[in-house]
Amino acid sequence: MEFIDEDLQRYAEEHTSPESELLHKVSRQTHLNVLKPRMLSGHLQGRLLSMFSHMIQPKQVLEIGTYTGYSALCLAEGLQEDGTLHTIDINEELESVVRGYIAEAGLSESIKYYIGPALDIIPTIEATFDLVFIDADKINNARYYDLVIDRVRSGGYIITDNVLWSGKVLEKYRKKLDEDTAALLAFNQKVHDDPRVENILLPVRDGLLVARKK
Repeated sequence: MEFIDEDLQRYAEEHTSPESELLHKVSRQTHLNVLKPRMLSGHLQGRLLSMFSHMIQPKQVLEIGTYTGYSALCLAEGLQEDGTLHTIDINEELESVVRGYIAEAGLSESIKYYIGPALDIIPTIEATFDLVFIDADKINNARYYDLVIDRVRSGGYIITDNVLWSGKVLEKYRKKLDEDTAALLAFNQKVHDDPRVENILLPVRDGLLVARKK
């Protein structure tokens, strides 16, 4: 997942606005208590998501894949005063922890947290989205994209995480073409070829594919 020199990564983080005390707590507790802590967005990517949110000033945000809530809290920083962030995760074991962080941030009224399969939940949410963040099971990225693209306003954004997949999108960084990698390769090409969007793939952390709907 680390694509640049460790010292350069540290330098970048040292010259990036710090995360809040709550976000630091979420990060620390995730690394101490939760499996696969690398799934957390973390400081650098979290500040980038916050920056995107502040630039877009969304009223309606959809996040697919809550995990421990770090990215949701970052994305909520740029919400309009009466805005709503809808975040979906299938792991009910983390629900009480995530709801605790949301409450501690004072965002219980602004963040709607759903537990269950995103493919079933998304159609039930009545909203037109200004910003969508896809960070769930990679095999379903294309299905999530197809579900939301017509519900994103013109000028709205879809951001997808982990699109470089620890470098395995390149043949030289993988031993074999597994199912997830094949799905990511197809998804990245699908977005790139979609005439409805403009896109840029940013080699930040594990790769962020940013698509702006025309």
